[in-house]
Amino acid sequence: MAIVDEIRELLASALADIAAAADTAALDAVRVAVVGKSGTLTGYLRSMGQVPADERAEVGKAVNAAREEVEAALEARKAVLASAELEAQIASDALDITLPGRAQQVGTRHLISRITDEIAEIFLGLGYTVASGTEVETDYYNFEALNTPADHPARGLQDTFYVVDRSGDVSAVRGESDVLLRTQTSGVQAHVMETQEPPIYIIAPGKVYRRDVADPSHLPQFNQVEGLVVDKGITFGDLKGTLEYFVRQMFGEDRRTRLRPHFFPFTEPSAEADISCGICGGVGCRFCKGTGWVEVLGCGMVDPNVFAYADIDPEVYSGFAFGMGVERIACLKYNVPDLRMLLEGDMRFLRQF
Repeated sequence: MAIVDEIRELLASALADIAAAADTAALDAVRVAVVGKSGTLTGYLRSMGQVPADERAEVGKAVNAAREEVEAALEARKAVLASAELEAQIASDALDITLPGRAQQVGTRHLISRITDEIAEIFLGLGYTVASGTEVETDYYNFEALNTPADHPARGLQDTFYVVDRSGDVSAVRGESDVLLRTQTSGVQAHVMETQEPPIYIIAPGKVYRRDVADPSHLPQFNQVEGLVVDKGITFGDLKGTLEYFVRQMFGEDRRTRLRPHFFPFTEPSAEADISCGICGGVGCRFCKGTGWVEVLGCGMVDPNVFAYADIDPEVYSGFAFGMGVERIACLKYNVPDLRMLLEGDMRFLRQF
């Protein structure tokens, strides 16, 4: 019978395709093509109404037998292929215990934060305490209480960002606002002198802001640590000894310190503190511009006028103050040539520390 012969040929072809299937995806394609809803073998069952009545029993029997044989062959081949694929996956995912482990990298604190803490630890060891203040300050505490009135030329060196009120008053942009982003943490010292009786031994770390263009030695936002001592009998020798101790603790016992006369409106006398160059050992190189020294911080004895703002008697008390940029200390400690490198977020650079 022609139809039965066609079914036998279809069965033989399906079995051959099943045996030749290389993976479970190819095997499933054979299943869909033969016994799926639109499969060739299924088509015979759907067309049984067109088969002559006297042949339907034989054709139906042949189709069902072929279907059972195909499905059995599919199951057997699927078991073989699935087992092979599982073994291949296990082999590819196998752990080679001879390879080094892949440990999760642990994060660390940023170098600027670490240096700030290191500076604080040095002065805490000397009996200082840490004082903090707001980054948004008034003109009075940022300038006037530090002996820098409105007409003082030193203000031009610390041109800053003024805070505009909610109405958008542009007078604030012209510097007529009384509220600004602090240019130094010295304002914290003014607050402390107003609220705390001497003796005073504090450091004031924090962010400060200036309208500087970022370059290798300047940043518009940077971190600063300022220190203040107010007590009876404080001399310039105490200031020099404190700074020498700090330099040796921060940079090493072999580093030397020198003080150069300078001007700051809130200290008198004032000085710039230099340390011997860590690259050339003080002989002279490009980093220190041939001098053997690099500037590290500013300092001086507290001006009596500053004491007057805080109602501290300068005839009874004296003191000294100093201020340093944390980024600059970090660069000097690790011989980094550009402050901006600390802020670029390049992990290849930061992981060195």
